[in-house]
Amino acid sequence: MDNRIKEIRKSKKLSQEALANACSVSRQTINAIENNKYDPSLELAFQLAGNLNASVDELFLYKNRGNL
Repeated sequence: MDNRIKEIRKSKKLSQEALANACSVSRQTINAIENNKYDPSLELAFQLAGNLNASVDELFLYKNRGNL
């Protein structure tokens, strides 16, 4: 799943550390999410969205990998 977290975080002039602190996770977790190495839990996705004043849909771009 791709995301726009880095782009939106930078537009709000937030560091990874500041966003991590606001979401009660490590800076490494934010880095891994931004680099598509870790998909956050639904709870963390909503925390990220809330702290970035964005919707979950704005942050995460779902790529359909086939039919259901």
